[in-house]
Amino acid sequence: MTSNTPSIQDEHTSTVQDVQQTDCCIVGGGPAGAVLALLLARQGIPVMLLEAHKDFDRDFRGDTVHPSTMEIMDELGLADRLLELPHSKMHSISVQTAESAVTLADFSHLKTKYPYVMMLPQVRFLEFITEEAKKYPNFQLVMGANVQELITEAGVVQGVRYRGHGGFHEVRAQLTVGADGRHSRLRQLGGFESVETSPPMDIIWFRLPRNPEDPKGGMGRIGKGHILAMLDRSDTWQIAYVIQKGGYQQIRAEGLEALRQDIVKIAPELSDRVESLQDWSQVAFLSVESTRVKQWYHPGLLLIGDAAHIMSPVGGVGINYAIQDAVVAANILSEPLKTGNIKPSDLAKFQRQREWPIRIIQAFQSLVQQTIFARVLNSPESVQPPSFLRLPILRDIPVRLIGFGVWPVHVNRQILETN
Repeated sequence: MTSNTPSIQDEHTSTVQDVQQTDCCIVGGGPAGAVLALLLARQGIPVMLLEAHKDFDRDFRGDTVHPSTMEIMDELGLADRLLELPHSKMHSISVQTAESAVTLADFSHLKTKYPYVMMLPQVRFLEFITEEAKKYPNFQLVMGANVQELITEAGVVQGVRYRGHGGFHEVRAQLTVGADGRHSRLRQLGGFESVETSPPMDIIWFRLPRNPEDPKGGMGRIGKGHILAMLDRSDTWQIAYVIQKGGYQQIRAEGLEALRQDIVKIAPELSDRVESLQDWSQVAFLSVESTRVKQWYHPGLLLIGDAAHIMSPVGGVGINYAIQDAVVAANILSEPLKTGNIKPSDLAKFQRQREWPIRIIQAFQSLVQQTIFARVLNSPESVQPPSFLRLPILRDIPVRLIGFGVWPVHVNRQILETN
């Protein structure tokens, strides 16, 4: 444990309203935390999921459910019910320039029951997973639980103290898991050291109406110094406007009308609806990062998902790699949790299995950012996608990385048999 990891603060002890005991305390109710909680609950392992917000509804969260996640849901017997929720499917991703159109990814060629990216609002996915977890009496979900401190004794994390529901509460656990996203409080409290890269871009997110006659799926537009990605959300387009790193304040200063004009220049078909963008409150800014912590654990504490590795939005893979983290964590840690014998070597084993897939996908994202995004954003002239994207054998490599990850992840048979 690093020396700057906080321990119990004596002056707060008298304010604690209650102390609860569980085997695994998961902080963060995003995809990684929710799926891990479900997998542990299915096995009868007491698990408490703490979510800082009062609901799961946050705008412009990742909404892409890739084939890898659908296959995991299928293994758990949940895929068919998940597909009953309102959603759209993206079978391919294409990019159009002033001169030509190129298919960047064609998921229909993948050997899977689910050869597409499912576009499902993340709030619906999280509600679905946590409702499934609630079927197990050993699962507890606490909304509005804002974690303030790690409880550390003899160099081992023993749980957390959170604020909410009228005061401070304490949760004691064999294992505490930080699944609290890119702005992870547990990463900060644990003093984890990160390896950072410098993506050349940021993103502005917003929505525009989608007409019934519009193309389906996902598409991109590349213009002179501009990149626009459009994701089919049934009645709306969820749009990512890619900008140079640090350029957001200048765009704000130039005003919404200038932004609307830039959108129409790159995507003229949006000219009949761009006026619906009337206020900056409709716009969300994402500072693109790509980092990972050097060591993903301390005794009694493990980071997974964006808490351990912040992903670039390239390929929309963040949710799916986070869910793979959750599956691998459950595969490795379930038996030690059942026996009450979680060791640092168990946590190290998890990092060994997940670190290289994360490093590989982040290297792939960096390559795309430098060879495509940086070239376009820094050029006043029209830029064509790299020629290798026109070769099917090379084009299939990123499709597999996006669709399945570096290598497939499956739920252990023991977990499946305990349901």
